[in-house]
Amino acid sequence: MEQYIFRPARETDLPRIGEIMRQAKMLMEREGRRQWDDTYPLPCHIEEDMRRGYAWVLSQDEIVMAYAAVIFDGEPVYAHIRGRWLSEGPFVVVHRLAVAEDCQGRGVATRMMREVEAMSQAKGIPSFRVDTHLENTRMRRVLEKCGFIYCGEVFYPRGSRMAYEKRLGKPVP
Repeated sequence: MEQYIFRPARETDLPRIGEIMRQAKMLMEREGRRQWDDTYPLPCHIEEDMRRGYAWVLSQDEIVMAYAAVIFDGEPVYAHIRGRWLSEGPFVVVHRLAVAEDCQGRGVATRMMREVEAMSQAKGIPSFRVDTHLENTRMRRVLEKCGFIYCGEVFYPRGSRMAYEKRLGKPVP
């Protein structure tokens, strides 16, 4: 059985995280998706995630397989949804989720989302929100597999995104 470790990113993880982000951008480009490009996300975004305590990784045998920014202090863009959220109140949000190229197709993104969900439940956070580009069918499949519900559209300076939410139950003892 594979032993995954979900933990805060360390400075020593930065080169691997940078490589994972580069691979994700290249994959998006090959698939004709315009969600990420040469201007986003950049190393400075990951470094800022680390400074704020948002940077998390999923690793196996000390090898980082995936990265995500896990944010518990809100997302201002979410206040203006074209549609309707499932709930009011506190929520966790994930941004910049990326899986290493050599770990694709192994359920790593789903596992990462489930780890965030478990951590949120343990903190008593009742809701999990995320947004993604319309063209990002990979992420949309992960969200559907994890039980997220489409709620509407949110708008960033870089364009609109599909907004999803999942209500979280009580933590499993």
